Amino acid sequence: MTTRIRKVAVLGAGVMGSGIAAHLANSGVRALLLDIVPPKAAPGEDTASKAFRNKFVLGALANLRKQKPSPITSEASLGAIEIGNLEDDIARIGECDWVVEVVKEDLAVKQALFAKVEPHLRADAIVSSNTSGLSIQGMLEGRGAAFRQRFLVTHFFNPVRYMRLLELVAGPETAPEVVQTIARFGEEVLGKGIVHGKDTTNFIANRIGTYGMMRILQDMQKAELSIEEVDKIFGPAMGRPKSAVFRTADIVGLDTFSHVAKNCYDTLSHDEERDVFAAPDFLKKMVEKGLLGDKSGGGFYKKDRASGGKDILALDLKTLEYRQQAKVRYESLGAAKDVENVRERVATVMRGQDKAAKFAERATLDSLAYASRRIPEIADDVVNVDRAMRWGFGWDLGPFETWDAFGVKQGVERMKELGLKPAAWVEEMLAAGRASFYGVEGGKDTYWDIPTKSVKLVPENARTARVEYLRRGNKKIAGNDSATLWDMNDGVTLLEFHTKMNSIDDGIIEMMNTALDETEKNFRGLVVGNDGANFSAGANILAMLWAAKSGEFDTLRKMAGALQAANQRMRYSPVPVVTAPFNLALGGGAEVSLGGNAMQASAETYMGLVEVGVGLIPGGGGTMMLLRNIMGNYSADKDFDPFPFIKKTFLNIGTAKVATSAEEAREMGFLTASDGISANRDFLLSDAKQRVLGMANAGFRAPRPSRFRLPGPSGFATIDMMLYDMELNGQVSAHDRKIARKLARVLTGGDTSPSVLLTEEKLLELELEAFLSLCGEEKTQDRLQFMLEKGKPLRN
Repeated sequence: MTTRIRKVAVLGAGVMGSGIAAHLANSGVRALLLDIVPPKAAPGEDTASKAFRNKFVLGALANLRKQKPSPITSEASLGAIEIGNLEDDIARIGECDWVVEVVKEDLAVKQALFAKVEPHLRADAIVSSNTSGLSIQGMLEGRGAAFRQRFLVTHFFNPVRYMRLLELVAGPETAPEVVQTIARFGEEVLGKGIVHGKDTTNFIANRIGTYGMMRILQDMQKAELSIEEVDKIFGPAMGRPKSAVFRTADIVGLDTFSHVAKNCYDTLSHDEERDVFAAPDFLKKMVEKGLLGDKSGGGFYKKDRASGGKDILALDLKTLEYRQQAKVRYESLGAAKDVENVRERVATVMRGQDKAAKFAERATLDSLAYASRRIPEIADDVVNVDRAMRWGFGWDLGPFETWDAFGVKQGVERMKELGLKPAAWVEEMLAAGRASFYGVEGGKDTYWDIPTKSVKLVPENARTARVEYLRRGNKKIAGNDSATLWDMNDGVTLLEFHTKMNSIDDGIIEMMNTALDETEKNFRGLVVGNDGANFSAGANILAMLWAAKSGEFDTLRKMAGALQAANQRMRYSPVPVVTAPFNLALGGGAEVSLGGNAMQASAETYMGLVEVGVGLIPGGGGTMMLLRNIMGNYSADKDFDPFPFIKKTFLNIGTAKVATSAEEAREMGFLTASDGISANRDFLLSDAKQRVLGMANAGFRAPRPSRFRLPGPSGFATIDMMLYDMELNGQVSAHDRKIARKLARVLTGGDTSPSVLLTEEKLLELELEAFLSLCGEEKTQDRLQFMLEKGKPLRN
């Protein structure tokens, strides 16, 4: 049996199939994407041509380029996808280590395809289906013993790039090594969260998630709640995504959602809650009328044409007519708004006394009781159920984690008062003296194992690393209100930011220097990273605005100069420094990321120097550091024209461009060719630590500072002419041009000439002066104020 997957055949080029092929390509794995030959030809089409016979796959590739959010991390990823059709190219699956079927959810169609595939499979290849509901036994009818041993379900969630869940379901004859190989590949190469389910209708996530949504749909009208009220309740206040219930249904598609629910109703004759899966009348009527959600231009919500799409209308479920949304205000939701800890936030809502709280409590406890009764039917333990809901539906807490937050005993008591029935094993656990589903013992996460009635360690990959584990192990070295330095063991330290949005402030800069003091004295290297929602969303705008409006320009100079100095100190420290950005790494966050000797970025990193959005240019060294990255070894070379490098840097900063992946960040110049990318966020800190150790073990030596041969006034004039034309044509405002001129002066070296080599310190000095002068501009201060109040840029 193959243990290394290098090439994968994806059979079916619909939304899911093309998404799977794209994510394989994102991950550096070659994909062969095949679909059927079109059954009909348009007038004039040559049915013998490859363009016609591969038409469906070619269309899928075109769609991948257009989809938003993009399923690809870089346009270059598509080069790893080979195309064909299921008639001419079926034999090519023999080149592949894994064949995944992603065709129509029709048992006869899948059986026919597997019969066609079987003769061409390589003897050691793995084969799987992406089905979300069909039984393994049915799909394998007529297949040979070798095929059955190599077969499993690999259920990806859409959109494949962004949804972390990959449900694996083995058949009765599936070889254990097949499951192990795909689980390891999915987790370590594709960056997925692996959940092991059973061969039951809709497996784990869709079974529990659909039940919860259908229960809400059935009960909300009795509670006299509107769709916007329900979504406000079951959004972030309850640890759920902003899309909550009805927006999620619109994204999925109401036809798809109805199909999943109907599949449950039709096949789950043994389920005591089967009737919950029966679609309410309003849902049936919506599907009949073609109100299918985003795909049809309207579902539970739609954009208001009268406002140019700025306003979102909501559906009145009684009349099925759209109306303006009403403001949703409940005391319980207001009380939870500022509670950062998600466990406390959920408990705050559920323990409230108003209508929203009572509905949240009843609907949630109902779902929790249902989830408890589905073990061991759909999964063997609470861990797989919770992970399925977190990774597949974007919940912050899974059902049993939510129950722990509310209190297990209290939950059981309230369920009984409400006429709900938890599984017997929950009360057995309480009777055994275990008060929660999860706990911590010896610094490790534990859970209650139902079959053995004992406590077990939560399984996780050895590469998983979290700040929380260091906290439990009393590994703190130093810290303040903004950041903490931890001992990661093996001679490596970790600098963790923990301000709001991890914005850069004086406390973080102070701890950057403390981290270097400690590490240079007693350790081998430093990692800069954290467990937050974002690496760092930038500098503290409020502090900058206050200082600017107060005329405290010395304060601003010290703050920006200190960040420049700290970043430079990281770069030229005698010990290796590796930064580990993920999610948002903007402005000051991007500057800190650029400040290390190497980067180990999460695949989903959104990086950019976006200061022009608040009327500034980078002030913490970002201008020089990005130019240094882009010019590389040629910054001082007189045989190279610096202007193309300057232009690329200028456009990145001047347009506030944000990379939409780590791969795109590399293409923009933030990452270098030698920097690393971690597919799985759980492994990021561990991977960064290993990079530090590798550099230290290889005899790390700090790099020499760069020198820059820049054009000076002549280069500035070239850029300014372009800006003049843009202002004349109304493409930029006068203030936009002023900001861009300041940026251009820094990047072209100020009053220099190509015969002079400029130091990094000179460019930092130019950057700091430009930054401070813009801070004094009234229109820049207006932009800072607007960003604080509205959360978006002002173009004044």
